[in-house]
Amino acid sequence: MQAIANALRGQDSDHFQEAVRVLDIILRQNAAKQGCLLVRQSFFHNNPRNFIELGAGVLGCRGFHSSFRATQGGLSLNMDVSTTMIVKPGSVLNFLMENQNVKTPYQIDWIKAKRMLKNLKIVTYASKMEYKITGLSEKPCKQQTFFLKSKKGQDGDGEEITVYEYFAQHKHMPLRDSADFPCINVGKPKKSSYFPLELCSLVSLQRYTKALSNLQRASLVEKSRQKPQERMSTLRDALKSSKYEADMMLHSSGISIGTEFMQVEGRVLSTPRLKVGNGEDFFPRNGRWNFNNKKLVQPIKLERWAVVNFSARCDVRYLVNTMIKCGDMKGISINSPFDVFEESHQNRRESAPIRVEKMFEYIKSKLPGPPQLLLCILSERKNSDIYGPWKRKNLSEEGIVTQCIAPTKVNDQYITNVLLKINAKLGGMNSLLTVEHSPSIPLVSKSPTLILGMDVSHGSPGRSDVPSIAAVVSSRHWPLISRYRAAVRTQSPKVEMIASLFKPVSDKEDQGIIKELLLDFYNTSGNRKPDQIIIFRDGVSESQFNQVLNMELDQIIEACKFLDESWCPKFMVVVAQKNHHTKFFQAGGSPDNVPPGTIIDNKVCHPKNNDFYLCSHAGMIGTTRPTHYHVLYDELGFSADDLQELVHSLSYVYQRSTTAISVVAPICYAHLAAAQMSQFVKFDEMSETASSQGGSGGVTVAGTVPVQELPKLHKNVVNSMFFC
Repeated sequence: MQAIANALRGQDSDHFQEAVRVLDIILRQNAAKQGCLLVRQSFFHNNPRNFIELGAGVLGCRGFHSSFRATQGGLSLNMDVSTTMIVKPGSVLNFLMENQNVKTPYQIDWIKAKRMLKNLKIVTYASKMEYKITGLSEKPCKQQTFFLKSKKGQDGDGEEITVYEYFAQHKHMPLRDSADFPCINVGKPKKSSYFPLELCSLVSLQRYTKALSNLQRASLVEKSRQKPQERMSTLRDALKSSKYEADMMLHSSGISIGTEFMQVEGRVLSTPRLKVGNGEDFFPRNGRWNFNNKKLVQPIKLERWAVVNFSARCDVRYLVNTMIKCGDMKGISINSPFDVFEESHQNRRESAPIRVEKMFEYIKSKLPGPPQLLLCILSERKNSDIYGPWKRKNLSEEGIVTQCIAPTKVNDQYITNVLLKINAKLGGMNSLLTVEHSPSIPLVSKSPTLILGMDVSHGSPGRSDVPSIAAVVSSRHWPLISRYRAAVRTQSPKVEMIASLFKPVSDKEDQGIIKELLLDFYNTSGNRKPDQIIIFRDGVSESQFNQVLNMELDQIIEACKFLDESWCPKFMVVVAQKNHHTKFFQAGGSPDNVPPGTIIDNKVCHPKNNDFYLCSHAGMIGTTRPTHYHVLYDELGFSADDLQELVHSLSYVYQRSTTAISVVAPICYAHLAAAQMSQFVKFDEMSETASSQGGSGGVTVAGTVPVQELPKLHKNVVNSMFFC
């Protein structure tokens, strides 16, 4: 416990991490004794009241997170509501029918079923014992035989008997439902052991670890929301039911846990002033604004464009007219489109990449030259298989800016949101901060400052063969902090540190992300090199902070040196975390979330490090999740107030929406750029050309599978906000 006491006093302590780990293990042990499912530091009770139906045989299970943290207020227990996915307990047959969405057991796809059931635990009606499923029998229950030794006889005495007959004659359990279906195998590789399906039921609290479908995810989000008050009472109940005060291990460590929430002082930062068209300034209210009766600050002119319709049912004429009318109100002058390209009926049966190719042949035969924009109408809202191939064709091969829509209802609000994206993609600006327009941002406006947002996106759970995608966005046109461009690369699956920031190779080859971005900054900021570089990094845990400094920051410094030996910019590195379990509630039992701009930098923050929590957005549903910012490195000498002000301001420069967002815009943009480019690789896996090794042109990292390289963005769009 001494290591913890030292850390709380702000001293460096070697064994602090281990000591807290031990305390966390005591919490796990406490939950295990109560029969909970343990997922890291989250605990789930087997209580049907906590289950949420998500469809396809999957349930959301509500529990709570519980862990110790060192804070300025001393050692504190961090509790939060947590949800995990479990397999629906009960009859295996019912589960399979629900999972595959079929009406009768005869429609079950047994190859899929085998993959789904492997390693799940069942309990059998016959013996009430628990077993782990190792597979399914080759033959149905009526035909699957095994050797039954006779009771009295010598070795080798006995008979071949089917599983069906055995249960009917020896166990007096004639089977009704599962005679024609495979049996469940719970045996070892050499020695099978079979049970008929209808005698098996799935044990409760078994995690479901596959990726959720869009519908399941939407259902989970909707059903697991809790308003602040409801969440507080859930947490109070969780604390009561955990009975930590009776835990002997905690007691002997000298730990007792208070029953009340920790009280902290918060401040609410004032809203930054925004600039829109016609020289107009205004203050957003409650973290939101709109463009009613306002013009965009830098609207584009849309002169050469066309509409492409991939067989969606849509009144295109009404859509175009609404766009022209809305554009006019926002200051965007839009000419009539050159043409509307409808997909021909016979092409609809082709695969997505072929449909895109054929559409492009048709477009090129009609258009006089490349358009500024192609507006593409898709029939499915999410996960349309056209989306990836279409984006790749436009952005990588043709160099055309494109906007995809799947409109369910076309109204002014919807079209305005689409126009905000189009304006940003084509180089316009929707709104600016007044302080960047009349350069007066503390420290940033005085000397050339580059702002970077960095993120890595990984494939869905369970896919270890999909490359991870690293994206870095950088500010351009200093002293602006609203304009960005992105550089994106693939890297080895599930690797969090960005590998391709700097590569010292010959001129012709890719020399890494940072060189590309530094050259762009230089070219757009009056041929000036940045004196200061502020890095916002997303998605790393506390245990990886040192790697960010030792691996990523080092590469960035090397890239600067490589460009100019004598140039030494100053650095600041800030990590933003959304995946944590700290929530804030208003004192005095207010039912509302904390107001946008709420900042907390005392008591619950780290005893020694420079960190703070910021709720920059207006939480409309559920309980606001603050973003936890950690300053890992600072040569710029920002005061706490100036830095918090800058971070808050960067939540207001996101061009896609008219609200303050929950994390700084450069990180959001990096996230979007990675997601957009991952679509490029996604359909490659399905196409014939790509081998399981990740297609042609792979780079091999020592001792790993080659990583598929992303196609390069076309020079016409590489500097645009194509990800917007």
